[in-house]
Amino acid sequence: MTPPDLRLYIDYKSPYAYLAKDPAYELEREFGVTFAWHPYVLFIPDFLGTVEGRNDHQWRRVRYSYADARRLANRRGLTVRGPQKIFDSALVSIGAIYAQRRGTFRKYNDLAFERFWKREFDIEDREAVRRVLDDSGAETAAFFEFAEGEGRRELERVCKEAEALGVFGVPTFVIDGELYWGGDRLWMVREKLAGK
Repeated sequence: MTPPDLRLYIDYKSPYAYLAKDPAYELEREFGVTFAWHPYVLFIPDFLGTVEGRNDHQWRRVRYSYADARRLANRRGLTVRGPQKIFDSALVSIGAIYAQRRGTFRKYNDLAFERFWKREFDIEDREAVRRVLDDSGAETAAFFEFAEGEGRRELERVCKEAEALGVFGVPTFVIDGELYWGGDRLWMVREKLAGK
């Protein structure tokens, strides 16, 4: 039997991707499967506007989303502090690809999410990303060169491939080409995996 094609698209600046991380690990344990974890860089102004140009509706949506994420995080003993600007998550995403290639992705993933949502990690700072990689156990001597060349090209490829599949937000689980968007769809992902 051919194993299912399982993917999970995340963005470190999404509180909902952060909140889906541990349940996704649990699904992997429960079903003995492994998701291919892929970074997907959200362009926030496309759906929530720029900070300067948001209308009242968009601000209400932003405020609710962070309040909702904090409620969900608090139930699990996690910290979600709203970011103080709209971050570009390309560099931290390239760090994820680098960590995957060095076998330290899981630790990197945990550290990057936790530190960002505690406001302890500037995901746009090269040295800060290098430190998280180092703390995850990755050798980091080649990271800056990777980030400027091969890593950036790989991130662009992964994001284009995601969009070709229909990905538009995170977290998005993809099982044999079928998309499940959002942590509130984890029950559907579990049902699909149980049927496999």
